[in-house]
Amino acid sequence: MRAAAGTGRRDRVPPHPDMREIGLQQVMEALVDPVRRRIVAELYAAREDLACGAIDLPVSKSTATHHFHVLREAGLIRQHYAGTSRMNALRREEFEERFPGLLRAVVAAHGQE
Repeated sequence: MRAAAGTGRRDRVPPHPDMREIGLQQVMEALVDPVRRRIVAELYAAREDLACGAIDLPVSKSTATHHFHVLREAGLIRQHYAGTSRMNALRREEFEERFPGLLRAVVAAHGQE
């Protein structure tokens, strides 16, 4: 039996912006929120992709979902599904190429807060 149209693996990966289309203003607006900086710092330190629920956040699940969406739209993270979990990874190499040193500086500053 064939899967219904539109239910393939691609539907399980939300759209991600092209890094060439991401501007510094959008990135800075995403990083101004301390919850989003915390997510970025956790992903920066992680050795593997993390599920949304694996990061302890002081907000509701729906608010956390919003924060992950903002980070994805700003080009900071890449998301995909593994089973029923939405996994997150920092787009470290792509981001470093576009904005050299910015992630390292943000994570360092977050650690000092």
